[in-house]
Amino acid sequence: MDIYQRLLSHTKTLKTLHMKDLFQADPDRFDKYHVEVGDFLLDYSKNIFTDETWDLLYELAKTHDLAGATNDMFSGRRINFTENRPVLHTALRNRANTPVLVDGQDVMPWIHTELEKMHAFTDAVRQKIFLGATGKPITDVVNIGIGGSDLGPYMVVHALEDYRIKDINFHFVSNVDGTDLHLTLEKCNPETTLFIISSKTFTTIETLMNARSARSWLVKVLGETAIAHHFVAVSTNLPAVEEFGIDPKNTFGFWDFVGGRYSVWSAIGLSVMLSIGYDNFIQFLTGAYDMDTHFRSAPLNKNMPVIMGLLGVLYATYFGAESYAVLPYDQYLKDLPAYLQQLDMESNGKGVNKSGHFVDYATGPILFGAAGTNGQHSFYQLIHQGTHLIPCDFIAPIEPLHDDGEHHKMLLANFLAQPEALMMGRDAAQLKAENVPENLIPYRTFLGNRPTNTLLFKKLTPKNLGMLIALYEHKVFVQGVIWRIDSFDQWGVELGKKLATSVYEKLNDKNQELNFSSSTNALIKRIQGNG
Repeated sequence: MDIYQRLLSHTKTLKTLHMKDLFQADPDRFDKYHVEVGDFLLDYSKNIFTDETWDLLYELAKTHDLAGATNDMFSGRRINFTENRPVLHTALRNRANTPVLVDGQDVMPWIHTELEKMHAFTDAVRQKIFLGATGKPITDVVNIGIGGSDLGPYMVVHALEDYRIKDINFHFVSNVDGTDLHLTLEKCNPETTLFIISSKTFTTIETLMNARSARSWLVKVLGETAIAHHFVAVSTNLPAVEEFGIDPKNTFGFWDFVGGRYSVWSAIGLSVMLSIGYDNFIQFLTGAYDMDTHFRSAPLNKNMPVIMGLLGVLYATYFGAESYAVLPYDQYLKDLPAYLQQLDMESNGKGVNKSGHFVDYATGPILFGAAGTNGQHSFYQLIHQGTHLIPCDFIAPIEPLHDDGEHHKMLLANFLAQPEALMMGRDAAQLKAENVPENLIPYRTFLGNRPTNTLLFKKLTPKNLGMLIALYEHKVFVQGVIWRIDSFDQWGVELGKKLATSVYEKLNDKNQELNFSSSTNALIKRIQGNG
């Protein structure tokens, strides 16, 4: 019997177990099932497993040569096989500066050159050396991008708000809906606004439309010559950037071996460096590097990303859990779930394996979440008493960034109580002992046995945020290896973009023949006023 069938058989046994019984049978369960890395502690004891489960999961990892796949990624092998590209976001935070070769060429000098270019520019802006066209210092930075060119910088800048330079405001525009740009520009002064246009190819439709509108807004007040003083680009398409009017020396590059959702460590993080400064940005990279080092060197049973990844495989593929929740108990991390949605769902939302065959097992789950305690008054009801199995990651710092009296203790009390309640539940005997009326007992019964991970860290710092993001990156990678999919392409994004271009052309010309479905044709006509 192969490992897949043995795990299926074993899962049938697991489904008959209750975690509270596992804790009663093994008072040392926490001691056995937690792992620490730097300032982070992962308690994974509140999950549905036995020692045998881990024997099988580690065998599964070895069967899929997780160690070899990990080495292939870090060493620059072309593991993004549908696009024939290496995957080297890890090289961007390689603080040891050991060579990383792509086709025999060490990429580290390129990375350091770009990092130092970012350093010089951000220092000039922050120290009021780089000025706008009228000689005034920059007071507002507007990052225009979409997908990984927006979600990563947006989340990190807001998460590290406490470390932000205080006399510059940061804004992010991604939606092609004109309202997004309009509401942002209402807060800005053309004389003191810097735009960062983030698009690797400088062809992304939504980004370029927003960039051109921002350009018109600026030129209307300051004229064409002002563009070089108020626009910079993160792109590899220098001719298109220069044609736009951006000074080539203010163009920052990155490479095909950096996927969009992994690009916050690159020049895409220019807004992050502008916000928190070069030294803090280096700490951000260092935290990710420390997690990289742990992931590469720790044994499977002490490896935080591996443990989280294998638990995710267990629930998605073997328990049939279709979703999971990420629940940060820190207001600064409120945007983390949205960031991780792209990281996880764009990476592992695939149904075709490395052999080009459609898979017959569940792969990437649906990710959602919200900051605690807000989520408790929103969707936790379904997690506690609904019919869906939804594993949860609870995340919190031990120390707050502000001396807020009893607030943080109350936050942590909720953070600790929720996983306990999800595990233990409440049965009819307990409710009777509390004199709950017989007719209400079914409604107030909690079955419990809902799995959770508890991730506790000392304090939200640039370094710890880097570690946290890298932890989830590697967790997603582990799952992609086990599911035998390419976690680094995103063809599902491309079809809609291509069709949108065609529909846009039809919307602009009422005389063009419509060749879509009858539904889409009718909707186009209605929008054009023809139907």
